[in-house]
Amino acid sequence: MSGGEDLWQPPPWEPPIAGSEVEQLIGAIERQRTTFQWKTEGLEAFDLRKRMETSALTLGGLVKHLALVEDYVFTTKLTGAPIGEPWETLGWDGDDGDWEFTSAVEDSPRDLYGLWLGAVGRSRVRLEEALRRGGLDQPVHMGIGNSHANLRRLLCDLLEEYGRHTGHADLLREAVDGRAGEDPPADWRPAPLDDRSPPARGDSGA
Repeated sequence: MSGGEDLWQPPPWEPPIAGSEVEQLIGAIERQRTTFQWKTEGLEAFDLRKRMETSALTLGGLVKHLALVEDYVFTTKLTGAPIGEPWETLGWDGDDGDWEFTSAVEDSPRDLYGLWLGAVGRSRVRLEEALRRGGLDQPVHMGIGNSHANLRRLLCDLLEEYGRHTGHADLLREAVDGRAGEDPPADWRPAPLDDRSPPARGDSGA
C-alpha cells in the first residue's frame, strides 16, 4: 500500500479486530442485527408477507420472531422473569411455537419494525446490567435439570439464532427486490422508523 492511500475505515457495525471476549461476542451479535435490519427494512406489508414456494417463512414473520427471541432471551432465559410487555398484551403464551410467524400477517410494517427495534433496545440494556453483575461465566436461569448455562452460552445461542434467520432473510429479500450481499454498503444507515413503512400498494400516500 502506498503512503498516499487512505486506510480502510470499518463501518460502525464491524466487530473489533482484537477485542476482549465480551467485545467480540457483542460485536458479532450487533453485526448480525445490523445485517438483519438491512435485509428487512423499508418494505410494504405485501412484501413482508411474501413467501417462497417451498417455505412458509416471511420477512415479517422473521422480524416478529427475532423480536420475541430478543425479549425472551434477556428475561426468561437470563433471569427466569416473565417475558412481559408487549408480548402479554399481544397474546403470546408460549404454547404455539409458530405464533409469531403466523400472526405477523396481521401486523403493519410499522408495528413489526417497532417490535423488533424496541426489543433490541431492551436487550442492550438488560445485557449491560447483567455484565455489571458479573462476567460471561455467571450462571443464568436457562439450563438442563440442575445444571445452569452461563451468560456466554446465552449470547452464543442468540448469535446462532441471528445467523440462521439472517440467512433466511437474505433469500427472501433477494426474491422481493433483488437486494443481496453479505453486509450493508459502508455508507448505509438505518432509516427512521417512519420511513420504513411505505404506503400499501395502490395507496397514493396522499
